[in-house]
Amino acid sequence: MRDDFNKTTLDNGIRIVTKQMPHARSVTMGVWVNVGARDERSEESGLSHFIEHMIFKGTEKRTAIQIAKEFDAIGGQCNAFTSKENTCYHAKVIDTCLDTMVELLSDVFLNSVFHAREVERERQVILQEIKMLEDTPDEHVHVLLAQAVWGNHPLGRSVLGRPETVAEFDSATIKEYFGRAYQPERIVVAAAGNLEHEAFGELITRGFAVVGETDNFPGRTVPAMDRVIMAHPKNLEQVHICLGTRGVHVTDPRRYACSFLNVILGGNMSSRLFQEIRERRGLAYAVYSFLSLYSDTGMCGVYVGTDQSNIQQVLQIISKEMKRIKEKPVDSAELRNTKEYLKGGLYLGAESTENQMTRLAHNEIHFGRYVSLKEVEDHIEKVTAEDILELSRDIFQNESVSLTLLGPVDKERSYEGVLTL
Repeated sequence: MRDDFNKTTLDNGIRIVTKQMPHARSVTMGVWVNVGARDERSEESGLSHFIEHMIFKGTEKRTAIQIAKEFDAIGGQCNAFTSKENTCYHAKVIDTCLDTMVELLSDVFLNSVFHAREVERERQVILQEIKMLEDTPDEHVHVLLAQAVWGNHPLGRSVLGRPETVAEFDSATIKEYFGRAYQPERIVVAAAGNLEHEAFGELITRGFAVVGETDNFPGRTVPAMDRVIMAHPKNLEQVHICLGTRGVHVTDPRRYACSFLNVILGGNMSSRLFQEIRERRGLAYAVYSFLSLYSDTGMCGVYVGTDQSNIQQVLQIISKEMKRIKEKPVDSAELRNTKEYLKGGLYLGAESTENQMTRLAHNEIHFGRYVSLKEVEDHIEKVTAEDILELSRDIFQNESVSLTLLGPVDKERSYEGVLTL
């Protein structure tokens, strides 16, 4: 696959990165800001997410309904998301509508007015979103695990914020935070698809070149990670189990070995936990492992939804498989299958303009350069069974493993003796 990558840095520090995909009929564009929930003070919790909602609620020349109609009129898909470390505003259109997409997305990003009336309306929407999350236990348990693992550190807070903080945000608060946080050096405009870099860069420069410097934004602090076991009783049909232990950060050279570890443990249908918990014993429908990689820390986790009577058995299986993976090297067949699985996902995902746009932004934000598919493939090929063994012995430790349970559980019961690595 060709790597038609180009990069331009504007005088103010904003970076424009593109990948030309001539075979595609679409273009996906994203305006990324290296600011997320972990950059907020406690009283600002949820503010980045609130801004994400408000961006589309009107500019100096367009109302919210006009923005929606103009995107629909070109058959475009437009959305946004906020994570712990980034906020992204993105859109996808057919290549003939590229100019219109750029003008629309640039307008909402650069010229949103954050009108007080719209702030009050959107506040109610976000409060409902918080309630919806609490009514979705398989998602809510991940938020509870983060709170247990990271404690009072900003990484432990929900991206959505808390009802009491969301209730206090007003137009002035949003404008002040937007101006303070959305610094040019934190902004990356990424695009992938059937486009020419120079032409796209000219379109972006028209608006983004005027973004000015702001006061310094506070830096990030690395959180500690201790062992915490918490049970959250709730009237549900299942118990939702989420376990987390120390992982690696997003630029750690061991991240490739960590991807192997994740796949082998619970990352696909042939993984050890999926086979043992679901296929052999029928203890759960949903079971998987996951990685949360941040700029300076990380977490390796496991999720299982099961019956209350199965809790001890499920935890014993998870403990057993984590012990096994750090006591005995994976065999050559499992290692080779994992390599092929990761390479397959890498190249299949590369056929999507959305995935390519996201890769461009992530690589620029974290590495400051383009990381080719071939480079990633080479790193995947170099991972050995010894690499996985060494990493698992380092991160699967009793003192850094935390457990959260949500559902019909006894808050006073101890699971210390069951969860041992």
